Amino acid sequence: MRNTGLEEAQAGIKIAVRNINNLRYAGDTTLNAESEEELKSLLMKVKEESEKVMASGPITSWQIDGDTVETEADFILGGSKITADGDCSHDIKRHLLLGRKVMTNLDSILKSRDITLPTKIHLVKAMVFPVVMYGCESWTVRKVECQKIDAFELWCWRRLLRVPWTARRSNQSILKEITPGCSLEGLMLKLKLQYFGHLV
Repeated sequence: MRNTGLEEAQAGIKIAVRNINNLRYAGDTTLNAESEEELKSLLMKVKEESEKVMASGPITSWQIDGDTVETEADFILGGSKITADGDCSHDIKRHLLLGRKVMTNLDSILKSRDITLPTKIHLVKAMVFPVVMYGCESWTVRKVECQKIDAFELWCWRRLLRVPWTARRSNQSILKEITPGCSLEGLMLKLKLQYFGHLV
């Protein structure tokens, strides 16, 4: 069985009377300890199964029994980019780039004159926005990221309407023509509130 021996280990973080030393995800395990020595003892128990390690702290390399364990600065887990410092701006940027790729792949459909504007808007909302919003419930969105999200949404609507960036049209006129109802940022906020149980 995976991670055998972790339950019996004394190392870990004490919460109430329980000793928590690991959190398990699909194929990964997060080890928790109060000191580097405790963490190394936990890592010894799963050493045979672990290929890579990511530490959130000043530790840059691991030596266990003379073997150097490879450390990662970041990795992708379940479609989200996890970094050692916990910053989610990289993940937001990555999802915006993935959304751009999906939007450009839809070009032939969006340029078709046989498809009505409301249908094209629904396509963008159904195929592009979910790619961008995946995992947004856990993001800490700062003002800079808000501006990037708004810029991406307007880029999508301008591309859908085939309005070049050189055309002198305001963002308000674009939004008035599209009438999206709720902005991409608003949809993200709604998902966050649903995740934390404030909306049904």
